[in-house]
Formats: sequence, structure tokens, C-alpha cells
Amino acid sequence: MPLVSFFNAHRYAAAIKQMTGGQTMPPWFADPRFGKFSNDLSLAPEQISTIAAWADAGALPGNPKDAPPPARWAQGWNIPKPDLVLSMPKPVSLPAHGDVAYTYEIVPTGFKEDKWVQASEIRPTSRDHVHHAVVYVRPPNSKWLRNAPVWRPFSSSDMTNDEDVRQALFTDSDMLLVYAPGSSPDQWPDGMAKCIPAGSDLVFQMHYTTNGHAATDQTAVGMVFAKQTPRQRVLTLQLTNHSFVIPPEADNFRVEVFGTLPNDATLLSFFPHMHLRGKRFEYDVVNPDGSIETLLRVNYHFHWQMSYRLAQPRFLKAGTKLQAVALFDNSRNNPHNPDPEATVRWGGQTYEEMMVGFFDLAVPASVDKWQYFVRREPAN
Repeated sequence: MPLVSFFNAHRYAAAIKQMTGGQTMPPWFADPRFGKFSNDLSLAPEQISTIAAWADAGALPGNPKDAPPPARWAQGWNIPKPDLVLSMPKPVSLPAHGDVAYTYEIVPTGFKEDKWVQASEIRPTSRDHVHHAVVYVRPPNSKWLRNAPVWRPFSSSDMTNDEDVRQALFTDSDMLLVYAPGSSPDQWPDGMAKCIPAGSDLVFQMHYTTNGHAATDQTAVGMVFAKQTPRQRVLTLQLTNHSFVIPPEADNFRVEVFGTLPNDATLLSFFPHMHLRGKRFEYDVVNPDGSIETLLRVNYHFHWQMSYRLAQPRFLKAGTKLQAVALFDNSRNNPHNPDPEATVRWGGQTYEEMMVGFFDLAVPASVDKWQYFVRREPAN
């Protein structure tokens, strides 16, 4: 449904009126009572009224002289033309039916110097099979997945000992970016970027789902490099709870997790992740007196997993206590629920559940993820 010209939009005028009037389009799921966000797509009431009046009047064209110049897009990308595109070396064959284990491909970058990535985008070739994708940065001193093959797909079932299996399921490596349906690329302001150290590998983690049609996928990541070393490094961290058990028919099951920041940082954005039973996700600051300040509350939609970027980044001192709260609807009133009679636990497949609250922080450029987690004794 392209909407880049009048002739594209004219034929859908009635549908556009209906969807904007019901506030289901443009997609935006943040509760307006909590936080202001620079990428807020929601329409103001007067904009919705203008669209309705246009549709009711016959969806007529305006004066061509008043039209803005056509948008110019980098071919195939939603970021500026990438300085470098790295693809998974071998395509992954996907069956028509059944579960697909998490699939990995390790891609050596060959970088001779540190690279600072100001914008990046993940592009699957079979988008309708990708539940999510994560591109991790594995620096040369990392021991993660060192027994795994390079340049070809593998999964945990290819590992030969328990530790290697564990490493194929869990990691603390830094992330370049995350992709899920409805998500947008990462684009950091001047003076901020993510770092790929010299000699690093990129590790593609792919979660595929089947849909009745066999396919192949060869996902790529495009990167735009900063023109100079930035002042701040962006880190993606997460608040995660793996230990929940959602009972059958529970319609408002609460799962929460807490964490404290080990050092000062500037909070930039949020990316909540759940599966088909996800109902709501919330990020809070827990103040020393126990009071709660809600930073973001999302009425969760599995098919539109979006980032929420603070309009004004917020400085948080070391020791700040963060809370993430997720509500799940495992009832038959949830139209997306695959089985309301199931007891649901953490798992990688969509009929299982996840509770992950990603968030992005800016720290000094000289501080990597592992250094950030070194807690320092407070000054006397």
C-alpha cells in the first residue's frame, strides 16, 4: 500500500479516514500520559479531522505548486546510503512448516581500526519469515562461540558440548542493533555512535518462523560510519525476566524485573519485546522513597515492535533503579493467543513468551559495555 504520491493515496481515501480516525494508523502505541518521544507518529486531532474532511470531499488533489519536492530515498534502504553492507555469507533454507531453531552466522569484518557506526539497518531478504534478528559485535578478545563455525549457518544443535550449547542460547555481547516486525533502523545524532572494535566479528542471530511457504533468507546489515570519533558511545542493555510461568486463561499476568545502573549514563530510547500474548510493557524509575516514575507505557502490539526515542535524553546517575513491567493476556479474548489452555514459559518460539526490555544508553566514548558494568565505590 504505497502512499508516496497523491495517486497512490487517492484510491485508499476511505480506508485512510477509517484507520486514522480509529488511531490505528500511523502505528504508535505509547500511552500519551507518560513521556515525550522524538519519533512519535501519532496524529493530532486537527490532523485527523483534516484527513476525514479530505476523504469526505472526494479526496481531491491539491495545487501541484504547493507540493513539496519528492522525497529521495537511498535505493533499498531507510538510512542514508550505507558505507558498508555485510551479508550473511550463505543463505538459510527455511521449511514451509515446523519450528526453526535460532540460526547464527559469524561474519568477520576485517576492520583494521575501530569503526563508529552512526546509522545501521537490518534487511532480511525473506522478511515474512523473520520473527526477529539481532546483530551482535564480537570483539577479538571475546571467547563467545569460539568453537562455532565461521561463514556458514549453525544452531545450538550443532554444538558438541554443554558450554557451547549455552553460548548459542545466551550472551552478554554488545549489540549493533535489533530488528523485529515494525521496527525502524538505528540513527544516532551527531556525537553519538556504536563502536565495532578493530578485528571484530559480527554475529547474526536469526529467529525464523514458518508460514506455509518454503523460502531462503540471506539477511544483510548496512552501516553508515561517523565522520569522526564521537564524544559518546551508545550501548544497548536489557532488563529481562526468564523465570515466569503464565497460567492458562490468565488475562492480566504481571511479570517484572529490576536493575540498577552501575555508572552514570544518558538514557536515549526503549525497545520492548514480547510475543503473541504480550499486552502491555512499562519502564519505570523507582525512586529512593519507593515512588514510581513511569518513563514509557506501551499497549503492546506484536506486529509493530517499535523503538521509542526520548524527545529529551535523560541523564541518570549511578545507582538509579530501573523497573520493567510486562502484562500478558493468555485468555481466549486475546485474538492472537495460540492456545489459551497452555501454561506458558520463556521460550524462543512465538507460541512461547519473552519478556525483554531493551534500552539504549549513551556513555563516554572510551567506555565499552564491560567497563560500564564495573561498579565503583562511592567517594567518601
